[in-house]
Amino acid sequence: MTKTYYLTTPIYYVNGKPHIGHAYTSILCDTFARFHRLLGESVFYITGTDEHGIKVQKAALEQGKEPKAFVDAIVPEFKELWRVLGIHYDHFIRTTDDYHKTTVQKVLSDLEKKGDIYKASYKGWYCTPCESFWTELQLKDGKCPDCNRGVDQLEEENYFFKMSTYQQWLIDYIQRHPDFIQPEYRKNEVLGFLREPLEDLCITRPKTRLTWGIEYPGSKDHVVYVWFDALLNYVTGAGYLTDDKKFKSLWPADLHLVGKDILRQHAVFWPIMLKAMGVEMPKLVFAHGWWKMGGAKMSKSVGNVVDPIALVQKYGSDVLRYFLLNEVTLGLDGTYSEDLLVERYSSDLANSLGNLWHRTASMIEKYFEGKIPEGVRAHRFYNPIELWENVSKAVMAHDPREALGKIWEVISRANQFVEETKPWALAKDSSKKEELADVLFNLADSVAHVAILLQAFMPGTAGRILGRLKIDSPEKIHTDSEFSKPLVTVGVTIEKGEPLFPRLDEKTS
Repeated sequence: MTKTYYLTTPIYYVNGKPHIGHAYTSILCDTFARFHRLLGESVFYITGTDEHGIKVQKAALEQGKEPKAFVDAIVPEFKELWRVLGIHYDHFIRTTDDYHKTTVQKVLSDLEKKGDIYKASYKGWYCTPCESFWTELQLKDGKCPDCNRGVDQLEEENYFFKMSTYQQWLIDYIQRHPDFIQPEYRKNEVLGFLREPLEDLCITRPKTRLTWGIEYPGSKDHVVYVWFDALLNYVTGAGYLTDDKKFKSLWPADLHLVGKDILRQHAVFWPIMLKAMGVEMPKLVFAHGWWKMGGAKMSKSVGNVVDPIALVQKYGSDVLRYFLLNEVTLGLDGTYSEDLLVERYSSDLANSLGNLWHRTASMIEKYFEGKIPEGVRAHRFYNPIELWENVSKAVMAHDPREALGKIWEVISRANQFVEETKPWALAKDSSKKEELADVLFNLADSVAHVAILLQAFMPGTAGRILGRLKIDSPEKIHTDSEFSKPLVTVGVTIEKGEPLFPRLDEKTS
């Protein structure tokens, strides 16, 4: 049985509306999923919502709602954002789904029987925003080391997961599998964290403090800690303990894509949980950076978030996708500003790709009645196999910016080719008709090759170009040899259509 390429976003916490940070992670995963489908692979892309915990309970109470009614109202907003952004996921998991809750309880029961979970009284410092306990030594200036906010001292009886038992195993595993955590500097960050003694993880909260969560099996007085519950979605959504055939076809996950602020949970908690469960490790945990505005991280609590739906309504989903994928190397922080997005729209999209399509289609319309003319020599100014290999290599290295750069090299070269060959001058000389036909055939074919690859990055734009060129069954092109052939059909009437990226009026510039 061929293994399906399985990738995940983190499941998003629903104590507020979705923002551009959520959009970024999902667009990245969607791009990788689409590219693997372009290669002819079977893909399973899972996303979803993390719906339990103190912050959700608090947000629901503030709105005078029951937590379940509160999350039921927010989940459709995430699904609508994915629809607007062209995110094509295969499964949407909610941690309130019955199959997830049942499996979480079964895992906990099994781990307790195995001796990896114990009950104990605990006294320590608790950060409500992070929903995390800290020891006195872990605090920074008396505050939470993660978010730098105030903490409360608590003493209560809870259940604990023996993470400390597995600390040396995890260190050895990361060192034996240097590509398990990426980028490299994030791996070193995790190993640095593991140099200190690893505390056992408090995996429950008493119902006196939190009622909104999965009940701990065997205790009516406790609910499960939101992170232990949430991390298990990666296996429960893949059929763990409910659909063995499905699980074997998907696991291990090929890619967990997460924000750098939740790397510790995914690179420390999660591998240890899986080791204790006797489940194989995922292949890769990749941590991306934050989007900042004015030097500060975008966050709901700070209130400097950007509404991605408003941006899509203003500029189009592919413009936002292009900006987020191209503006920063995956792993590093990015700086968001609408002025920068407008600049990229004008220079890269309207003046480069949009201009290439418009001038190519206009000249075919003007000189050949809108029909693709016959070329003599294909691929005069680029090598399609080299393009395919370069883009594939970049995507496999999780570098969409590099991949787009390789595509834009061809777009720029095509625009240069127009200036060099001067089709308008060739059209004035009847003896140059064959040369003119060859130039325009090459330009049309170059746009087709670009559009095939852009299906992963800018699916709407790619679809429009391929449709206007009447490319038959673009979804059947999966290999470099299929891609290397001329893709346009001589004699077919193309549609110039409206500009791909209309000029922005003064209000948006």
